[in-house]
Amino acid sequence: MEWSQDSLRASFCHALSEMYKTEVPLYGDLVDLVYQADTETVTAQAKRSSNDLTDADEILPARHRVERHGAIRLGTAQELTTIRRLFAIMDMHPVGYYDLTLAGFPMHATAFRPTSPEALSRHPFRVFTTVLRMDLLTPRTRLLAERALSQRSIFTDRLQTLMELAESRQQPNPFTPEAGQELIAEALKTFRWHSHATVTLDEYQTLKAEHPLIADIVSFPSCHINHLTPRTLDIDAVQSRMWGAGMPAKERIEGPPRRKCPILLRQTSFKAREETVFFRTGHGDYVKGSHTARFGEVEQRGFALTRKGRKLYDDILAAVNTEVAAKEIGAGDAQYESILERHFQGFPDELGELWAQKLAFFYYHVTAKGSEGLSGLRLGTASVSQLLREGVLEYEPITYEDFLPLSAGGIFNSNLGNTTQSKRLIMEAEPDLDGFHRMLGVPTTDEFSLYARMQSDSLDQCRVQLGLEEITE
Repeated sequence: MEWSQDSLRASFCHALSEMYKTEVPLYGDLVDLVYQADTETVTAQAKRSSNDLTDADEILPARHRVERHGAIRLGTAQELTTIRRLFAIMDMHPVGYYDLTLAGFPMHATAFRPTSPEALSRHPFRVFTTVLRMDLLTPRTRLLAERALSQRSIFTDRLQTLMELAESRQQPNPFTPEAGQELIAEALKTFRWHSHATVTLDEYQTLKAEHPLIADIVSFPSCHINHLTPRTLDIDAVQSRMWGAGMPAKERIEGPPRRKCPILLRQTSFKAREETVFFRTGHGDYVKGSHTARFGEVEQRGFALTRKGRKLYDDILAAVNTEVAAKEIGAGDAQYESILERHFQGFPDELGELWAQKLAFFYYHVTAKGSEGLSGLRLGTASVSQLLREGVLEYEPITYEDFLPLSAGGIFNSNLGNTTQSKRLIMEAEPDLDGFHRMLGVPTTDEFSLYARMQSDSLDQCRVQLGLEEITE
């Protein structure tokens, strides 16, 4: 029996999670804490609706038990191209382009993830993948980074052989279980933490002085996973539990405020831990030092927004940032939350309004009434509004499967500590989508187009089911 790409992706995600638990035990504590918070949430929901609940797992969405997103940082085009090939074997493809110079990072990124509703429902693993922009480094740091990166290979020879074997075989079942397990074992080596750096302590300090993330990308023999993120039903409850458990949690939750209709993404994390690292000396031995990079993140996912919805979101966030900057209010200040909530009152928080104003994407379904067949509908053409009024169709919001660079930037910055290095070169840089595509070897998929296609495909399925020639929007 051969493994499907979904099986391979699910098994790899589980193996990566187990590995990260051994490397960062606090991550395992966070996963347990999320489980407790979600169990409490669904139990309370069941009581409010007078449902009999013997086991929270009965109603907790299946995705929530296994769902993770990871994050890695790469240094070269060769590394990015190869990681793309590895993830493609697991049916994970590059979606979206993220210009992280907006957050002061000399990097740009994409997200590798499943793209079909079916694959997402089977296992929604995703990896946010950044790559260093050499053009944004000072000449001295660039030479050092290029030399160090040219001397490492983050993929084993055996992994590359197995990838070539998978690419030559008929998809979507590229592996037997035995071969799949071997690929997973070899791929884990790419993401494993190494306590021995590939640079000297002086070189590390030079890289770190320009930007801590440059040091994290360049100084090690792998692209170690820097966080794995479980998904929760109630991130506010998780944040409270993190504080209660004594975890070094962030001061506030990144993203929009708490809403009846959650949108996009809300994230929090425990801050990065300081880890012992051994740096090379010129004498062939090692000297002890430390490095801070890996942390624990948790997320609550909301609805995918249309371009119109995203513009409204960005405009509101820009107004928040302008007011906060003018008043010199820190992100951890209680005033920040009140300003955020006040501005976000301008974003509708009723499902019907989100639909009517075309601010979010939706799946359409034929209702039980529609399935029975209504003679008045056999006209060949009907509008979505008509079918909704007649109770023939219903809609549900599409989950946002991607990332917020500015939200992520806030979390990353909280782990960097204070730095005196000027970020002007980075902050003033233009996005470089063409350059990123050249490094990647293929174009990224536009996430708005992807959600729009998911919405239109669901409407087309309804059209076929109802026997209509056309459903107009």
